[in-house]
Amino acid sequence: MKQLRLKVLAGLFVVAGVLSWGAARLWDSLGTLPSVPLAAPVVLAVIAVVLTATALSLRARLRAQRDRRPGAKGVEPLMAARAVVFGQASALVAALVAGMYGGVGVLLLAHLDVPARRDQALYAAFAVLAGLGVIAAALFLERVCKLPEDDDKNPSAA
Repeated sequence: MKQLRLKVLAGLFVVAGVLSWGAARLWDSLGTLPSVPLAAPVVLAVIAVVLTATALSLRARLRAQRDRRPGAKGVEPLMAARAVVFGQASALVAALVAGMYGGVGVLLLAHLDVPARRDQALYAAFAVLAGLGVIAAALFLERVCKLPEDDDKNPSAA
């Protein structure tokens, strides 16, 4: 399994932001711009919390297993792999969603004098921050589940 690359996530964020800014600008010129739902930052924040809790739980269990504590509950490799895949998928989707709300938010910054648009810009900003939180939690989870590097220079010496 390959690690997440920050360049890929940043590229997704920027491309989604530019495309959504253009689409929102076009949509706004044709009529009314759809609103940014209040649930967007909430859902992203919940995903970030779940990923962080999973990472902290796995880190504690792996540390207990490594220290050979009596009664330590081990971590099944398949469960760790599933957690990492969930984290990677969440980070990719969060980069797209955060970019999308970022693009809409940039468009809404020009209309902060209208109270409804100001609220929408605030929701979009919180969605971007929550999306960045998902990405950070996914990277932390991936780091927790990463296997240690092999220090052996000569594998046939065993």
